[in-house]
Amino acid sequence: MVDLDLSGQIAALRTTFADIRSVVGVDRLEAEIADLSAQAGVPDLWDDTERAQKVTSELSHRQTELARINSIDRRLDDLEVLVEMAVDGDDQESADEAVAELESLTKLLGELEVQTLLNGEYDQRAAVVTIRAGAGGVDAADFAEMLLRMYLRYAEQHRYPVKVLDTSYAEEAGIKSATFEVDAPYAFGTLSVEAGTHRLVRMSPFNSAGKRQTSFAAVEVVPLIEQTESVEIPENDMRVDVFRSSGPGGQSVNTTDSAVRITHLPTGIVVSCQNEKSQIQNRAAALRVLQSRLLLLQREQEAATKKELAGTITASWGDQMRSYVLAPYQMVKDLRTDYEVNNPSNVFDGDLDGFISAGIRWRKQPADA
Repeated sequence: MVDLDLSGQIAALRTTFADIRSVVGVDRLEAEIADLSAQAGVPDLWDDTERAQKVTSELSHRQTELARINSIDRRLDDLEVLVEMAVDGDDQESADEAVAELESLTKLLGELEVQTLLNGEYDQRAAVVTIRAGAGGVDAADFAEMLLRMYLRYAEQHRYPVKVLDTSYAEEAGIKSATFEVDAPYAFGTLSVEAGTHRLVRMSPFNSAGKRQTSFAAVEVVPLIEQTESVEIPENDMRVDVFRSSGPGGQSVNTTDSAVRITHLPTGIVVSCQNEKSQIQNRAAALRVLQSRLLLLQREQEAATKKELAGTITASWGDQMRSYVLAPYQMVKDLRTDYEVNNPSNVFDGDLDGFISAGIRWRKQPADA
């Protein structure tokens, strides 16, 4: 007779799942999906391509998140039925299937529980990851390419859409740098713990003497910050002055108050225009210039934010966050969390879930202490 009692483990999973549902806010998620669906159904949505892409992307992300929650709910119900069938029918095959499903759900809920810790300002955003070869010559360039493949494999295994934006190849082997975008919910919050200096120790394939070589690569992770192509300026944020144009001019250019000066009060930016013949034309021209300057200022501020979030990574001795050791023994160890595995080949093939989960929990410790 099949001896299978998983009631305690299933009850524990249901408690964890209830906590996750509460943090995620399923009712709020469903309301957001309904609102975004209504926006996506507007006939003239694609008249504004940028807004349409934003709406459809956000809708897709939220639908994926809700589908995952609903799927777990169904799987927990199915697991209880499977256990009952295995016991009542004395079916060892069903019992084995139930145990395997329990392990799968335990792992999945563990990943979702970690995601509930991602509540930073940018954690829900897509991520832009840049890998740069550091100290170590050809080995470092080769190591950088190994890391690129590792992250692309990780994204592939999780079905995260990836777009490689730029790759700079080294002369002999490997890459000098590469940048790619991961467009998935919580991609930045998840991958941000990978930022830092990575260290590889191995018997160098590029060294004729076969000596052990240490090389470094830097990983930078920043959130994908949306850039608006036009700037709306509230009337209350502007002071508009008119004055008589100066300098040479024909007809009425310098005989009426047609010149316009716009001062943007929040930033102090001042733009003047007097080259057009009418005040209306000068105002429109000055407003376009002001919008361009504000857009440039906005992008500079976004770049400064990205730089601050990315931090300074030197890719050399003394500041490494993870070591990949291939010789004289096999090990990958995160020096911040002490999480380690003894199978580097699996890690380089994209098996990063353990490291990322440990990193997220480690990062939240100071705030929870």
